[in-house]
Amino acid sequence: MNVNDLLSLKNKVVLITGGEGKYGRCTMEGLLEAHGTVITASPFPDQAKPVVEGFRARGLDAHYMTVDQAAHESVLKLKEEIKGKFGRLDVFVNNAVARPMKTYTSPLEQFAESMRINATGMMDITREMAELIGESGGGSIVNICSMMGMFGPDLSNYEGTDMGNPPPDYFFHKGGMFTLTRYLARVLADKKIRVNSISPGGIFANQPERFLQNYTKKVPVGRMANNDDIKGPVVFLASQASAYINGENILMDGGMHA
Repeated sequence: MNVNDLLSLKNKVVLITGGEGKYGRCTMEGLLEAHGTVITASPFPDQAKPVVEGFRARGLDAHYMTVDQAAHESVLKLKEEIKGKFGRLDVFVNNAVARPMKTYTSPLEQFAESMRINATGMMDITREMAELIGESGGGSIVNICSMMGMFGPDLSNYEGTDMGNPPPDYFFHKGGMFTLTRYLARVLADKKIRVNSISPGGIFANQPERFLQNYTKKVPVGRMANNDDIKGPVVFLASQASAYINGENILMDGGMHA
């Protein structure tokens, strides 16, 4: 098969959660540019719908559906809407994440809220979408993890800034997702579903100049990630180009941990 065909998502129905977010938007764009029919699901229509409309104005096959992944009935409704409108689901990009905690000393109630959405809710929507993919004949799940799920925080990145220590719930959640990827690769194999993950490093988002200096001097490529950097890995893992890749994680950190 031609490599362009291997990387194509033509005639594939793709769901991404949080497609309006920082990494979600560029991830969704890459999936659309690979000719996928892409649905973003989010509880924030005022933020997500303009993103979808912008993609549709470019002739891309983008759609919006509402979901609160912390509410089981909302997840089931999304599942039925996808099945009713498109008749199938081929790819699920597990991207959405809530960030209720801001620092190590944030109230434990915020940690509990994070787990409700990012652990229990994430497991719920993953399991339901996997069932739909299995009914469609198989496909791919791509978990958007983080290098913060693989390594402890490098606190020297924050020296000279007022950013404080990074919140622990994000490390807990992304580390769990990293391990869950390998678990699901085994458990979902009988449904012909491959499960892989991408663990990005930091993406440039106009952080304080001192932070940028601290961070980028440790990265062999000399910069933080940009909006295009995740497109290739996610399309690769979503497509037939990675048909023999299963249970793996791509560390996308510019060589920081080489």
